[in-house]
Amino acid sequence: MHRFANPARFLRLARLIQPWTAAAMFACFGVGLYLALVASPIDYLQRDTVRIMYIHVPAAWMAMQTYAVIAVASLVSIVWRHPLADVAARAAAPIGVAFTAICLITGSLWGKPTWGTWWVWDARLTSVLVLLFIYMGYMALWSAFDDRQRAARAAAVLALVGAVNLPIIKFSVDWWNTLHQPASILRRGGPTIDPSMLKPLAVMGLAYLFFFITVLLMRMRADLAAQRLEAAAERRVMAQEVPA
Repeated sequence: MHRFANPARFLRLARLIQPWTAAAMFACFGVGLYLALVASPIDYLQRDTVRIMYIHVPAAWMAMQTYAVIAVASLVSIVWRHPLADVAARAAAPIGVAFTAICLITGSLWGKPTWGTWWVWDARLTSVLVLLFIYMGYMALWSAFDDRQRAARAAAVLALVGAVNLPIIKFSVDWWNTLHQPASILRRGGPTIDPSMLKPLAVMGLAYLFFFITVLLMRMRADLAAQRLEAAAERRVMAQEVPA
C-alpha cells in the first residue's frame, strides 16, 4: 500500500482508473434500471412496489460497505500513518451519508404499503438510523478542529468505535424479533430470491459500487488539490513575512 502513499503517484493512477469506473457506472445503471423497472417481474404479493428493492437494497449494502472503508482507512491511518488513508476516509463520509439516507427514505416508502406504516423502531431500521448519526458525527469532527492532524485522529477514533454498529445492523434481524425480513441473499443455503429478480439487483449493486469508486476518486483528487493550494498559500505568507 505504501507504493501509493505518494500523492502524485496516486493521482496518476486515479486519473487512469476514474474514466473506466465512470463508464462502468453509467453502463450498469442503464442496464440495471431497465432490468429493474421494465424486464423484472412483479411480486405476487407486493406487485410493482417490489421495484423499490432495486434502489433500497444496494443503498443499504453500500451504506455499510462505505463505513467499512472508512473504518479500515482509519485503522490504517492510526497504525501505519498512511498519508492517503485520512483523505480516503474523509472523502468517503458524505457518500456514505447519501447511501444511508437513500436506504432510509426508500425503506420508508417500501414500508408504508408493506407494513402499513412509514417507520417503526425496528432493530434494523434503528441501527441504520444510528449509522446515519455516526456518519454525521464523523463529518462534524473533521470540521471541529483547525488542525488537520488532530481532526483526523479524533475522527479515526470515532470511526473505529462506530464500526461496532456494523455487525448489529447485519445480524439485528437474527438477534431480535423484527418486522424487517431476514437475509435473503447472503445467507447459508443460498439466495431465496428468484433469479429474475436477483439479476437486476446484482447489476444495480455493481452500479452503486462503481458510483462509490468514481465519486471517491473525484473527492480524493479534489481534497489533495485543496491541500496543495493551502500549502502554496502558506508558503507565500511565510515568504512575505521573512524580513528582507
